[in-house]
Amino acid sequence: MKTTVDIPDGDLADAIRFSKAKTKREAIVTAIQEFNRRKRMAELTKYAGTCKDLVSVDALLKQRRKG
Repeated sequence: MKTTVDIPDGDLADAIRFSKAKTKREAIVTAIQEFNRRKRMAELTKYAGTCKDLVSVDALLKQRRKG
């Protein structure tokens, strides 16, 4: 999708530097992807520890030692 936006020069320069992008487009796409990844991970953390049917790490290690 083609979009025109006004991005502050300093912020864009930082995005290019931090992402090691070769182009402005690459830096912006990388920043958007990283933002979306972090938001998805934050949503998943809501469910951490809510599944009682999962085996604990200790129980899993005991099972592996037996078999």
